[in-house]
Amino acid sequence: MNESFPTVRVAAVQAAPVLFDRAATIAKMGDLVADAAGRGARMVVLPEAFVPAYPRGFSFGAVVGSRTDGGRDLWARYVAESVEVPSAAAQAIADIARSNAVYLTVGVVERDADHGGGTLFCTLLYYGPDGHFLGKHRKLKPTASERLIWGEGDGSTLTTFDTEWGRAGGLICWENYMPLARAAMYAKGVQLYLAPTADCRDAWQSTLQHIALEGRCFVVGCNQYVHRSMVPTDLPDAHEVESMPDELCRGGSAIYGPLGETLAGPLYGEEGILVADLDMREVTRARFDFDASGHYARPDVFRLEVNERPQTPTEVVSDPGGESR
Repeated sequence: MNESFPTVRVAAVQAAPVLFDRAATIAKMGDLVADAAGRGARMVVLPEAFVPAYPRGFSFGAVVGSRTDGGRDLWARYVAESVEVPSAAAQAIADIARSNAVYLTVGVVERDADHGGGTLFCTLLYYGPDGHFLGKHRKLKPTASERLIWGEGDGSTLTTFDTEWGRAGGLICWENYMPLARAAMYAKGVQLYLAPTADCRDAWQSTLQHIALEGRCFVVGCNQYVHRSMVPTDLPDAHEVESMPDELCRGGSAIYGPLGETLAGPLYGEEGILVADLDMREVTRARFDFDASGHYARPDVFRLEVNERPQTPTEVVSDPGGESR
């Protein structure tokens, strides 16, 4: 932490994407980030799966033992509107960070270009204020029906990055219920803990507050606000929209301090931008009596091993003569 820059203003952007439309969503993101930067934010966080959509309420035509043509068509559209890294779409996001001189975190649905593009991941992308790509985090474990549409990330993307104010990084939605995943992030020295989500329950606030207390870190929770009227009517299997509630996701974005204090939010029932000024000296003060991976750890009793090697379905091994097998 740089004591010359002890305070940073952060923003949690609670908004809906232009669902299933990558280009329009990135354009909307540009306006939202500019708004947050205009309020003095130097770090801006957007929700899980913001580009192109968290497909709440859709089944993709799948039940045990059966899939429908309409579900496959909806999947094909979802894939087409997803984000490859790198790509022109990823560069457009980088340009938003650079033009507003902010650290930018955004949830995207990432298409795996390395293995044919047939697998999607729920991913956080991190960019610096110069537009430099700082890394990404792929969700380790999609929850329930999310497993139908997203693959599992691996330990190689448990990403953190340094800023002028402290080390930042985070986990996505219910990954934050994984004690060992949290422990891995604490061990990496996270002081600015970013927690984009799709969980709008009241109980989720307890999770964010607990992480702040357990990690003795600032926590930025960010969710979407989505109304049924925002869902396109031309989607395959659009009949499913008719049975959805009017308010698909009510939000719940919030920012907490390292002693669990509420700094902003939670915001419900509307789109909006929360901002808070984080005095990074409070992290040091909070760790006086508890430091999860420091003086309060017991490495003589407990040990966590994290595999950060990329896991690939195929490994080509060459013999000393240079021939592959």
